[in-house]
Amino acid sequence: MSEALVSGLEDAGYHIETASSGEEGFYLVHKLRPDLLLLDLTLPHRNGLEILRQLRQDGIDLRVLILTSHNTVEDRVEGLNTGADDYLGKPFSFPELLARIDALLRRMLPASEPGPLRIGDLTLDLRAQTALRNGQPLELTQREFDLLLYLAQNRGRIVSREMLAHDVWRETSRFTPINNVIDVQIARLRRKIDDPFPIKLLQTVRGLGFCLREP
Repeated sequence: MSEALVSGLEDAGYHIETASSGEEGFYLVHKLRPDLLLLDLTLPHRNGLEILRQLRQDGIDLRVLILTSHNTVEDRVEGLNTGADDYLGKPFSFPELLARIDALLRRMLPASEPGPLRIGDLTLDLRAQTALRNGQPLELTQREFDLLLYLAQNRGRIVSREMLAHDVWRETSRFTPINNVIDVQIARLRRKIDDPFPIKLLQTVRGLGFCLREP
């Protein structure tokens, strides 16, 4: 999202959180539970419709307005059928964007309680920010929960240290040495979610990153 667009929305009274990749946006939606998502279909690393489909499968109830240059009838139908509430083709005028946002927020339903996220016998309560493994509470710090949540949202996929640095630590500088910090946090998380249990979920993929696998 352009800085001018963010500035305009903030001037209109909205609190805005931005994401520069599909993974970061997916993580922030789960963590922050915004009222409305402005979704560009052309995102780095992950297709916007794939993200929308996964959000709906995870039971995330929020208004979604797609912003895209793909504006054929077929594109609009696919976006709406995937779970979008509205569709705005580029280029668009800022007043029209504001009008559509206002219309979506006016017809918002009361927010439903987010359901738990489950991977095998691992359960994450997104509202309480707590986790269970085989019914046993896991004593996690906030950073460890955030890290586990990100891995759980990307279950079955390899997550690189760069992705974790950017999306979980929100570190944008390429020159900040954070890999050791990530490795320490991964080791601590593994001791809590895997070491006491026979089935191991958190894998290190040498040279690539980490993966929370589904048993």
